[in-house]
Amino acid sequence: MSASEREIVKREEKAIEEHARLPVRTVYQIVRQEGREQMERPAVSLWWSGFAGGLSISFSLLGQAALVRALPDAPWAPLVSSLGYSVGFLMVILARQQLFTETTITVVLPLLADFSRKNLWHIGRMWSLVLAANFAGTLVAALFCTFTPVLEGSLRQAMLEVSMHTLGHGWFEMIVRGISAGFLIAVLVWLMPSAEGSEFEMTVVLTYLIAIGGFQHIVAGSMEAFMLGLAGLQSVAQVVFGFILPVLIGNILGGTALFAVLSYAQVMKEI
Repeated sequence: MSASEREIVKREEKAIEEHARLPVRTVYQIVRQEGREQMERPAVSLWWSGFAGGLSISFSLLGQAALVRALPDAPWAPLVSSLGYSVGFLMVILARQQLFTETTITVVLPLLADFSRKNLWHIGRMWSLVLAANFAGTLVAALFCTFTPVLEGSLRQAMLEVSMHTLGHGWFEMIVRGISAGFLIAVLVWLMPSAEGSEFEMTVVLTYLIAIGGFQHIVAGSMEAFMLGLAGLQSVAQVVFGFILPVLIGNILGGTALFAVLSYAQVMKEI
């Protein structure tokens, strides 16, 4: 084989390598390794990363409400205003902040591979820390939006209107809607290793689906629940038992019981 032919072969092999999709085993190992690293992070790091994630995700409601206020009352308007829901998720994911729903797959994969008391403890520690930190962040954001003059009255009212539409469902319906959102966020986490350079588009598409589908996300929705509670439109019992508990159950079922287990089942005989 001549030198020119060898050069052509090398270029072809490089082109194949660049366009080849990551094998499912590789994606699994990447996500599992990320989960293992997250579980080993110091508690203070998890807390502040989760708190920042809660603050950032609050911009989903703000973005959606700003578009609702600007758009006419037309049947197509929700298709546009739902794009604002992606803002907070973009901030969290691109800034590598901690979000509870991401951990429903990342830290569960190490447990499925090694079901031990140690890994169970790590999961419980991480879930409780990150969820509490996320809630702390959205509560601070809700307090800031409610009791300071940072927002115009019409924008604050639009945020409350969006929140009322989101939370106006029964207990079982909230669980089912939470399952769908948990599954989609787990899909987003799973796709990230293969989406190098397309993280922005991937995040927008999947979180947009959550918004237009009316699905329930425990952290983004907590901002809405806290805004309604602070405005006196929902009681503490309604916030906790009508939103937080059913949506939390749904997100865990969607991200863990469905997607994480299915992802592990794809590779358990190969790893």
